[in-house]
Amino acid sequence: MKNIGKIITLSKPLHKLVGLLSFLILIGSFVELVSPLLSKYIVDEIVASVQHQGGNLSKLIWLIFIAFLANVVGSVLTSVTERLGDHFAGRLRKFLTEKFYGKVLTLPQSYFDSEISGKIVNQLNRGISTIQIFMNTSSNFMLPMFLQSFLTIAVLMYYSIPVAVFTFILFPIYLVLSHYSAKKWGEEELKKNKIEDSIRGRIHEVISNIRLVKSFNNEKNEFGFISKNLSDSNTIYARQSRTFHIFNFYRNISLNIILAAINVIVFYNTFKGTLTIGEMVLILQLVNQARRPLFAMSFILSRIQEAESGSKEYIEIMDLQSTEHFDTQYDQKKVKNPEIEFNHVSFKYDTSQMVLKDVTFKIAKNETVALVGHSGVGKSTIVNLILKFYNPTEGSIRMNGSSYEELNHRFIRNNIALVFQENELFSSTIRNNIAYGHKADEKDIIKALKQANAYDFVMKLPQGIDSEVGERGVRLSGGQKQRIQIARAILKDAPILILDEATSSLDSKSENEVQEALENLMKDRLVIIIAHRFSTIQNTNKILVVDNGEIVDSGSPKELSMRPGIYADLLKYQVEGNKKLLQSFDLY
Repeated sequence: MKNIGKIITLSKPLHKLVGLLSFLILIGSFVELVSPLLSKYIVDEIVASVQHQGGNLSKLIWLIFIAFLANVVGSVLTSVTERLGDHFAGRLRKFLTEKFYGKVLTLPQSYFDSEISGKIVNQLNRGISTIQIFMNTSSNFMLPMFLQSFLTIAVLMYYSIPVAVFTFILFPIYLVLSHYSAKKWGEEELKKNKIEDSIRGRIHEVISNIRLVKSFNNEKNEFGFISKNLSDSNTIYARQSRTFHIFNFYRNISLNIILAAINVIVFYNTFKGTLTIGEMVLILQLVNQARRPLFAMSFILSRIQEAESGSKEYIEIMDLQSTEHFDTQYDQKKVKNPEIEFNHVSFKYDTSQMVLKDVTFKIAKNETVALVGHSGVGKSTIVNLILKFYNPTEGSIRMNGSSYEELNHRFIRNNIALVFQENELFSSTIRNNIAYGHKADEKDIIKALKQANAYDFVMKLPQGIDSEVGERGVRLSGGQKQRIQIARAILKDAPILILDEATSSLDSKSENEVQEALENLMKDRLVIIIAHRFSTIQNTNKILVVDNGEIVDSGSPKELSMRPGIYADLLKYQVEGNKKLLQSFDLY
């Protein structure tokens, strides 16, 4: 119950609603006993009349009326309680979803680098679903049943202590058997959840990369992977089912033995005249009423175990350390003439060696700087540090003289616009993608589209700027998606621009169109470019050559091309490659 206890503590704002619900349940439990109690007096009046020992018709009618009224009140209270329970479950689902989603948005970038998005979503859905079902069952069923059982045994003790004792014995027997059964179920459920996370995560990845899957004719293998995991999950479920039914058999045998003993006691005492017919009817009704939660005890404990195991990852994520808070206030004014400085910066990921080693450089206002080097040498890590996705392991970063440690992450990112190598678009409209994170009217959006050389193709789409782009912009070409990204960056109008391989995946014509759009975007800004194509960095002020996590050289494109080093080698490889291509067509 550790995880459930944490959920109850976490949902403190809903405790007043729980208190009201518990009060209504308590009242309802008392009302539920009225009808069985009155049935004794009703039967006694009838028996007295039949045996010509009195009997009051007026009293009988009143007793029947009061019993009817109690049933009506009980039905009203049950309906109100169940509706309030459903309302509580809905509020709880909203509350827990907001807590989870809010937490995820504050987690460090390192968490997302090591987790599959489909797995995170599945953990959210499972955790909240099992908790909601448990809470709904608790409010609508578990609590009323156990309160009624407690009150029922108390009434039984008044009429027959042996019957009350035998009825009470049923509960620990059922509880022990059901607890052990549910514990075994929960242990297997954790294994099943891991498989389920793997299945959901893989399905999400396959759908996101469906073109890759199809192009490699790998549908059969992907289907086989999911099918095998589903079979493993079903094997675990079969063990759960076998354990449950074995213990359910033991529960039923125990119930039948004890009920037989209760019937012997009740019928014998009634036959001897120790109990009246009315008392016999009352006791049998009360025993039957006490049985109801017993039948559901295994179900209840299974729900508890499901909630406990299902909420395990939810609690683990909620216990993670938040590094950012999206509701913090920050100065929204853009920095004028920004400068960025790295002072002896070193950085390592949690499970890696040093990725950057003693990196020092300064980018002055309105300067265009390119980061050049082989893949995996630390260029993207430098950009991640500039965006404050990570903090340096050693050294410091400054913006206009202010340390990054003092600057709010939202302030920093508000001053930076990005154009990614990957086409980072939402499955929404062009309008929403361009205005993402901003309130912009149509006039500003159109202006940004024109500056990004995207206006003409957008206007040819069926709904213009309100056309849907599909998941990750699948309905647009590579060049079109890049120009939408550029329009988004233009609309943000940030003083710092980062271009992360913005033209690497484009054909020559698309690259030329995008390059023209980039030139509009780069005006009067501090620009940082990560690029392998030298056509995109030929007009930069300075190039920083990165190798093995260090800045090994720097200078203008012309200076670096004229002296031996990595830049000259990369340039040579690209030039030689172009020569060979031209020679193959007799053009060189």
